[in-house]
Amino acid sequence: MFILTLTYKVPNDDVDRHLEAHMAWLKEGYDTGIFLAAGRRVPRTGGMIFAAGDRDAVDAMAKRDPFNVNGIADYVISEVNITSTADGLEKLKG
Repeated sequence: MFILTLTYKVPNDDVDRHLEAHMAWLKEGYDTGIFLAAGRRVPRTGGMIFAAGDRDAVDAMAKRDPFNVNGIADYVISEVNITSTADGLEKLKG
């Protein structure tokens, strides 16, 4: 599993101008089965995406994010080997 941590490099007004395209990109990630969950960080300084699959596919998807393409956010992608979960989240295990 991968955790993609996004950190905004621009004011939130600039983020908002690219939000619709970013949300469409997220939907594509869910539709392909790469993305499992996503949300804003609190306070609103970026976001996090939980992803599954092959590292190359996750990297390729991240490169296509409008936030990445347009210089809105920096990305850090961390791989995590999930070994235990709460009931109902077993599919997260590696």
